[in-house]
Amino acid sequence: MTATTEINKIISKENLVYGKTSVLLDNEMHYCPGCTHGVIHKVIAEVIDEMGIQDKTIGVSPVGCSVLAYNYIDIDWQQAAHGRAPALATATSRLMPGKYVFTYQGDGDLASIGCAEIIHACNRGENIVVFFVNNAIYGMTGGQMAPTTLEGQVTATTPYGRDCKVTGFPMKITEMIAMLPGTRFVTRQSAETPGAVRKLKKAAQKAFENTRENKGLSFIEIVGTCSSGWKLSPVKSNEWMKENMFAYYPLGTLKDE
Repeated sequence: MTATTEINKIISKENLVYGKTSVLLDNEMHYCPGCTHGVIHKVIAEVIDEMGIQDKTIGVSPVGCSVLAYNYIDIDWQQAAHGRAPALATATSRLMPGKYVFTYQGDGDLASIGCAEIIHACNRGENIVVFFVNNAIYGMTGGQMAPTTLEGQVTATTPYGRDCKVTGFPMKITEMIAMLPGTRFVTRQSAETPGAVRKLKKAAQKAFENTRENKGLSFIEIVGTCSSGWKLSPVKSNEWMKENMFAYYPLGTLKDE
């Protein structure tokens, strides 16, 4: 038996234990090496595939690193203006109540220019899912300070570290969301280890199940990295995230009704 024949036997369909979901397209991602977005995309695509809702799911992406998300997940997409994804998702969900509608937003988009949009959508209890990626920086536009930037953190606009006396404190948007009566499931996860990815996937599935049962809004924050903005290698970024981000943004479920 030749080496090629042996390899083909190993990777034959009946021997495969894991494979890429067809919902995740083959396009090369534009994200920087070590970026958390790619893993999150994979998780969302797998959940959509496993739940059999590909033809019923609509994603809404605004301005930011996720602006090209439609290139990677094979579902219907809508593009929203900066910060306005919750408003567009609200209209889509109300007009097409049989669809699974979700937004995919970064911390600059959701917690800054879109803060009013997300607060009111959550307070109304719209039947949508929100994926909120928090890497504590404006990743796409040059690494400026975001609402979630940590105290003392160096960014392009805080070269000496964030001074909370001048810029205010890092915003714990997920804790704020959890207090609103319209939210049904609010959790904070990460995606830096296989165990963390499994927890994130479980949370994503629960969120889409809540949509199916018309329970209201599910909000999933994912604490992620930005190697380019943080000026660290992918490995060092994960280490810095664990040592600094998790202390201020602790992982776990804040609300589950």
